[in-house]
Amino acid sequence: MNTEVIWNFLTTQGADFGLKLLGALAAWIIGRWLISMALRLLGAGLQRGGKVDLTLSNYLTSIISVLLNIVLILAILDIFGVKTTSFAALLAGAGLAIGTAWGGLLTHFAAGVFMQVLRPYKVGDFVTAGGITGTVKELGLFGTTLITPDNVVTIVGNNTVFSGSIQNFSALPHRRVDCVAKVANSVDVQDAIARLRVAVTAIPNVATSPAPDIEILQFTPEGPLLCVRPYTHTNHYWQVYFDTHKAVVQTFGAAGYPVPETPVAHRSL
Repeated sequence: MNTEVIWNFLTTQGADFGLKLLGALAAWIIGRWLISMALRLLGAGLQRGGKVDLTLSNYLTSIISVLLNIVLILAILDIFGVKTTSFAALLAGAGLAIGTAWGGLLTHFAAGVFMQVLRPYKVGDFVTAGGITGTVKELGLFGTTLITPDNVVTIVGNNTVFSGSIQNFSALPHRRVDCVAKVANSVDVQDAIARLRVAVTAIPNVATSPAPDIEILQFTPEGPLLCVRPYTHTNHYWQVYFDTHKAVVQTFGAAGYPVPETPVAHRSL
């Protein structure tokens, strides 16, 4: 009975099935060749710009490879007359379920993709991102790892970073150090500015161009408040910051300036 069924199938539909089998085999070979070529071109294009991290490039290539192979398999099934509408609906439903369950994680991944391309900062930069200030240790697909100034490892989700403002203190060659110094009302302000300019310029790692800004910031009851603003590279920021304060104390002490005092009005009864 089985032999008759097989013989009947071969005599009636064998040729058609054979043609479909050959067509499916040819579609698989040509489809795999086209997919591999497309993936090579995609990988070369991502690496040529130098803006996409190698990890992200491989990850994107893998995802696209899976999607293209699924499309190829559905096309081959369609050659044999298998209705692929149900498969497409199943894949769409599975994608929706995964997207709903991992919605938060996927938003971090999507933000990580944009950050890998746009590169608002790189490893080693000193930044403020997602409300955290620190040195970038790693720019991952889902989060950015920062080392804060007090040496604490902090991981910030990329979506949190990308949805807020980002300050990159290492993007420019120089950074301004903001300090202040107050002199008494009896002190010659121009003399104090001249002395500070010499002392601050002599501090190691202070940039000569632009030159330090030392000017009157505002007037207070105790005396003029001076802004003392040298420029330096981010790597030397805190060294220059603390040395500037030391220079203010030493300069004013060597000049014999009196300590600013708050005027007191005496009221007679």
